[in-house]
Amino acid sequence: MNWQQLLSAKRFGMEEYQDGKHHDRTDFQRDFDRLIFSSPFRRLQNKTQVFPLPGSVFVHNRLTHSMEVSCVGRSLGMIIGKELRKKYPASEADFEEISSIVAAGCLAHDLGNPPFGHSGERAITSYFSEGKGKQLEAEIREQGGRWEDFTTFEGNANSIRMLIHQFNGRRRGGFVLTYSMLASIAKYPYSSVAGQGKGKFGFFQAEEEDFRKIADTLGMRRIQESPLTYCRHPLVYLVEAADDICYKIMDIEDAHKLGLLSTEQTVSLFMNFFPEQRQEKMRRTMRVVHDTNEQIAYLRSSVIGLLVDECVRVFMDNEELILEGKFEGALIKHISELPNTANKNATAVSVAKIYKTKDVVDIELAGHRIIGFLLDTFISAMQSPQTEYSKLILSRIPEQFYAASDSTYDKVMSVLDFVSGMTDVYALDLYRKITGMSLPTV
Repeated sequence: MNWQQLLSAKRFGMEEYQDGKHHDRTDFQRDFDRLIFSSPFRRLQNKTQVFPLPGSVFVHNRLTHSMEVSCVGRSLGMIIGKELRKKYPASEADFEEISSIVAAGCLAHDLGNPPFGHSGERAITSYFSEGKGKQLEAEIREQGGRWEDFTTFEGNANSIRMLIHQFNGRRRGGFVLTYSMLASIAKYPYSSVAGQGKGKFGFFQAEEEDFRKIADTLGMRRIQESPLTYCRHPLVYLVEAADDICYKIMDIEDAHKLGLLSTEQTVSLFMNFFPEQRQEKMRRTMRVVHDTNEQIAYLRSSVIGLLVDECVRVFMDNEELILEGKFEGALIKHISELPNTANKNATAVSVAKIYKTKDVVDIELAGHRIIGFLLDTFISAMQSPQTEYSKLILSRIPEQFYAASDSTYDKVMSVLDFVSGMTDVYALDLYRKITGMSLPTV
């Protein structure tokens, strides 16, 4: 793969349109702004990250997480862009735009995640793999639909769909974003069949030809035709690294605020990323302020800065392998021994003390119940649209999500478009109203 081809400002859905006007913002900066002002991005404020949505203590939701990941992604992209310019001074590639592409990719990386965090993905998957949705398999396969798209539902593939699919009444090309930005969020650039049941893939059957067009235009190396599989776009590694750097570190800070981790535990987890000499200097800096949360925030920012530098080094050391499509694993898996060990320890503590806490498990239980019920209700109504009850149920689906064809695959996808786009609050409210647990005030 080559950088000049990989960094393309061509817009999906507007390939034939050439804007001759001069713009102060680049196309990639316009991608960023377009995402910020979009409704799906705003809805992230009411989608769970890990902990239940805030009560007396404010914790991260999908919106704050995405914005923080975008900040880190911009830093990674800016440094990498400068390093690549030094390495290839005569190249015509727009290395200076990498920071904008990665920042926009980070904003969009969680847009396709359903309500109730990652438990929402598992709820959708289990509905089709072991729940009532399993009865649809034969019908969907007979019609040529890809059943694996549902039994291994992936938020990343759903993000791609949300950004490029032409919903009813909307313009061709979806968000009409640049090819490079769209490719930067495809962590798993292969179909659900190629995912071999692991629950990781980059595009649904409905978007396969669109993704092929994007990947081939950018010169992404195709590994095989069937099932369709590509090597990652190099900027995927930076979007992924920004997410890897942020989510665990911020979850630990949230856990400290909620009292799940003591101050001593949190300080130790963060200090372990640094050698002893650096730790002594950091302890002296911490004593400048007495507020515990400020001290933890200082340590958190120090860890993020260290991990940014480490991921930059790994990327540049392996840049040629990445372009050849031969680099394996995430950047953060290849960082130096000391921070790598500390990161693994932080992961172990997070799993034991954070991700299995009662409140987090309760969110998962609620997500399974609510999402399973909503899927069953709307899919059943689409299968029998002539009944009076079905007509009432279908009237709750916005017109933009109506199925474009009569195929069962398309009908199910349209329901998933509707349900996965819901906020936690909206999904819970709709569940209560349909079940009669809550009624409108008269």
